[in-house]
Amino acid sequence: MDKNFVNYHILISHSPSCLNRDDMNMQKTSVFGGKRRVRISSQSMKHTIRQSAHYRKYLGEPSTRTRELEDLEKLFSEELKNEYEENIVIEAMERFVKESLKETEEDETDEISEERESKLAVAPWIRAEIRVICDIITSIKKVGLNEEDKKKAKDKYDKQKKPKKGEKKQLSFFKNQIIDKRIKDRLSENAKALAKAKGSAVDVALSGRMATSGLMTKVDGALAVAHAITTHAVESDIDWFTAVDDLQELGSGHLDTQEFSSGVFYRYASLNISQLLENLGGAPRERALDIAAHLLHMLATEVPSAKQQSFAAHNLADLALVSFSDQPISLANAFEAPIKAAGDGFLKPSVAALHDYWKRIYQGYGLKDLCAEFTLHGLEIPEGIAVKDKIAELESWVRSNSEG
Repeated sequence: MDKNFVNYHILISHSPSCLNRDDMNMQKTSVFGGKRRVRISSQSMKHTIRQSAHYRKYLGEPSTRTRELEDLEKLFSEELKNEYEENIVIEAMERFVKESLKETEEDETDEISEERESKLAVAPWIRAEIRVICDIITSIKKVGLNEEDKKKAKDKYDKQKKPKKGEKKQLSFFKNQIIDKRIKDRLSENAKALAKAKGSAVDVALSGRMATSGLMTKVDGALAVAHAITTHAVESDIDWFTAVDDLQELGSGHLDTQEFSSGVFYRYASLNISQLLENLGGAPRERALDIAAHLLHMLATEVPSAKQQSFAAHNLADLALVSFSDQPISLANAFEAPIKAAGDGFLKPSVAALHDYWKRIYQGYGLKDLCAEFTLHGLEIPEGIAVKDKIAELESWVRSNSEG
């Protein structure tokens, strides 16, 4: 039987850098094994991956994550202007986040409503979902009302009583009610089309989406990503830097500080294949395995961009270990006791500690996972782990469902 989880274990040594900062402009850290470690958050890594050139080339356009609906309306209206009228795009987006549109007069439908529901959380917006809704709105409005619909609207208009305050509703209001109901009914009938469109954004299928109402449905993420931490304790350094003013005779134009450090980081992630296939709308396992192989490549090669113009820590992974498993399994506890620097640095003892812990876990629990590894170092690899000489070979092994 095929294993459901793909576990990724990456060791990557970063030269002096400050790849992920907190709100005080300090390096993100955590305490593990009683010692301070430098940390790169999972959010930072996931953002780096989905915005990478590799992602866009092989996995497509990522979703747009924002809570600024008005700015997003302008963006999508511009991107889709050759396909739909601006008011259609805006209506589609507002329907997407609301149970129903507010009742508006016909002459107000082309305007962006200033009244919003409670402020939206940051959410991923998928262009394909908006296109489905735009197609439905466009087709129904193009057909318009038949004579029977017009008669129903006129009857309701004639029967209305004058309100205590304000004026009677215009005839256009009752016509819009009929159109609105027709759009809602068509959206309900096309739930499968929306579900398929949702699966077009791989980053949402991987990371999930929180939603509470409207057509923006909740998605359970298929990819779990740990915060990367150094395998050893770290004491940070402080860089006093200046901005030299070429026209100033003495001193500098600006003086400030920046915390930085170097270290060997353990990156861990686990991919739930069955959840990914569900999120992709019932795609075949081969599609999930192709995505899994690209994830391996990005986990081994992509680095957050923070302060890179100052530090240029463009380092690639020194080790990538992948397993097909029946459960998520982290090997972080290989480094619960911080690695001590040997004469040849932290990297080789980190590799040795990872291998030793892998042997103890797999022997102790009798695990029958399928494992393979690519490494730049000529250290002995435990029996039970297939050796791959190139990262491309390890990616092919993942694509072949561990049969390569």
